[in-house]
Amino acid sequence: MVEETIFTKIINREIPADIVYEDDHALAFKDINPQAPVHLLIIPKKAIATINDIDEKDAGLVGHLYVVAGKLAVQYGFAKDGYRCVMNCNEHGGQSVYHIHLHLLAGKPLGWPPYTDQPKQV
Repeated sequence: MVEETIFTKIINREIPADIVYEDDHALAFKDINPQAPVHLLIIPKKAIATINDIDEKDAGLVGHLYVVAGKLAVQYGFAKDGYRCVMNCNEHGGQSVYHIHLHLLAGKPLGWPPYTDQPKQV
């Protein structure tokens, strides 16, 4: 069983978030610490702790997160210019909330590589 996270509380409306999309399977909201002019988090309503915990029966759900990302890119007007989708896994991957989530970043040219030698400060 996955522990309750801040994302579970957002799904259950126990804490506020600036929600921009919701359907039966996913929720998207603005990141409170944006790393780009547009920084949205797209989460499944099913609690899955890390990428390592995704199994075959979750393939459609995880794919759906990318479908939502594409819809939001069109809605916000940056689909043609481009954007980045990132899902972190565990501590060394930069994951800070253990409920999988897709970061949707846009609104400026995004460099590569997207990391430094210093770990993300939480």
